Amino acid sequence: MSDLFYLVTLLPLLGFLVNGLLGKKINNEKITGIIGSLMVFIPFLIASVTFFQLLSFNPEERSIFVNYFSWITAGNLEINYAFLIDPLSMVMVLVITGIGFLIHVYSIGYMHGDPGFAKFFAYLNLFIFAMLHLVLADNFLLIFLGWEGVGLCSYLLIGFWYQHKFTGEAAKKAFVMNRIGDVGFMIAMFIIFANFGTLKISEFLPQLEGYPLNDGLLIAIGLLFFLGATGKSAQIPLYTWLPDAMAGPTPVSALIHAATMVTAGIYLVARTSLLYALTPVTTQTIFIIGIVTSLLAGTIAIKQNDIKKVLAYSTVSQLGFMFIALGVFAYHVAVFHLVTHAFFKALMFLGSGSVIHGMKDEQDIRYMGGLKRKMKITFITFLIGTLAISGIPPLSGFWSKDEILYKVMSNAGTVYYIIVLISAAITAFYMFRLVSLTFYGKARYNEEKIHPHESSVMTIPLIILAVLSAIGGFIGMPHFLGVPNVFEEWLAPVFSKSYSVFESFQPSVEHSVSFEIILILISVIVASVVSWYAFKKFSKQETFEEESGFGKVLENKYYVDEVYDTVVVEPIKNVSDKFLWNIFDVKIIDGVINGIANYFSKLSFDWRKLQTGIVQDYTAISVAGVIAIILYLLLK
Repeated sequence: MSDLFYLVTLLPLLGFLVNGLLGKKINNEKITGIIGSLMVFIPFLIASVTFFQLLSFNPEERSIFVNYFSWITAGNLEINYAFLIDPLSMVMVLVITGIGFLIHVYSIGYMHGDPGFAKFFAYLNLFIFAMLHLVLADNFLLIFLGWEGVGLCSYLLIGFWYQHKFTGEAAKKAFVMNRIGDVGFMIAMFIIFANFGTLKISEFLPQLEGYPLNDGLLIAIGLLFFLGATGKSAQIPLYTWLPDAMAGPTPVSALIHAATMVTAGIYLVARTSLLYALTPVTTQTIFIIGIVTSLLAGTIAIKQNDIKKVLAYSTVSQLGFMFIALGVFAYHVAVFHLVTHAFFKALMFLGSGSVIHGMKDEQDIRYMGGLKRKMKITFITFLIGTLAISGIPPLSGFWSKDEILYKVMSNAGTVYYIIVLISAAITAFYMFRLVSLTFYGKARYNEEKIHPHESSVMTIPLIILAVLSAIGGFIGMPHFLGVPNVFEEWLAPVFSKSYSVFESFQPSVEHSVSFEIILILISVIVASVVSWYAFKKFSKQETFEEESGFGKVLENKYYVDEVYDTVVVEPIKNVSDKFLWNIFDVKIIDGVINGIANYFSKLSFDWRKLQTGIVQDYTAISVAGVIAIILYLLLK
């Protein structure tokens, strides 16, 4: 198994090098697309074989360390290039390579004719390479390498169409905001090495078992890691970069913001779950941030008119749901929702790309309508994704969302359950608004100039993702149905110690089957009623009035960006311009350097006057020197 596993990361890097260096010479979109896609599909096959081999092991033995070579050795610091192959990393690898492959195939059609076709596929492969390191790494420094790698690739991919000013600004915004979170990650690594003498996950986590609950050192590490997670996984306060990142090509939105980069924060918390189980204070912070983020982003999505912006805020909201699950110590449930979300959100992003492609780059849903007759495959698959995210049974999103709601009720109480249920209802509302305005009603576009149509290459990934969105949730069905929850059992070895710690201070609450059924019925009824209401309200809407009051606030995203500009960006720019540049840089730094240069310039100018070029002067100076030496010796 491990003999070929190195190809999982090596092949995407090879694809990046081939398309990046030779893409223009190859000058063939089909060959470039096949190379880029195969460099992700082959790792998927290898990962699939590895998955089944791990499945054949005893549960407690499903963890393999593969050490390839020594990377860094400096004093007590020893970092190896090593992978941790276990149930959690395998779930992530299968999602990254599986969904990534479908997005690569989709991109062949979407990016057809783009002058940067080869470069685009090179960037996609590099992104997969970095993300795989993030989830496979056995130590925090190698995780950080992948962490920074996906940050760099997101900058390159979001700003891919750099000729447009707004794409460059969106790329810079994503890059800068992620760096803020990355500072937290770095400081956490420094603290871990200073106090535990290692950066290896397999050596760090066992040392935590002797610590008491809510130890100050562990709280600090947990909060700093979570700061990094808020950047990558777009949570309050570092979430505003993700909606703007929709400026990039749609396949980028699907890859980065559905299945890979934005799940990095979820993965980090899940990987270090023992740390968070030992610090309930930190976990409570994660829970509250998740709830607020899911509500904030969900309400904003209600009034967005850009099809990709709606999905972007939906992603922020769904990531909030994952953090809610982490915040009630339901780690496997968070990962379960991560997987189902990857299916239906990648499907909807690619579906939106199909719509945009067919509508000649139109993204405003107010100028769409009636597309279900023109783009039947896109409509059906997009509807399946919408039903899944809305929590309609038996699609995948229903099972993972219902499990989150159940865990919130069990571990947090009724009040929080109602709040999360409201957030879930908001999801159903804005998604059916999106479907209704896009695919139903009369055409609100110029039918003489725009002729919506499907692309055969682009529909294949849509169909596959629609199937996964429909049946993917059956891997994690609740226990009361009398069937095994295979997903929970698969991840059990990873989270067993964390759950033991949690149950030591908060014993699990056992509910009757009838109670669980009631909770399911409540969530299904709420989702169905809200979905039907949104459909009836928007499916025949033809005119749109300018928003006012609270609707205007939602349309302008609570003015968070404006507040950030006023409170953070402008003061920093003013300090940088008026003090750091004009005073500190120009007068102090430049003044000292230029002053030293001017001093020696003047000194050399004065000494230069001794060089007259007259032989008699040099002879007189030499004689005077000899006389001075003789007098010195005589007097001494």
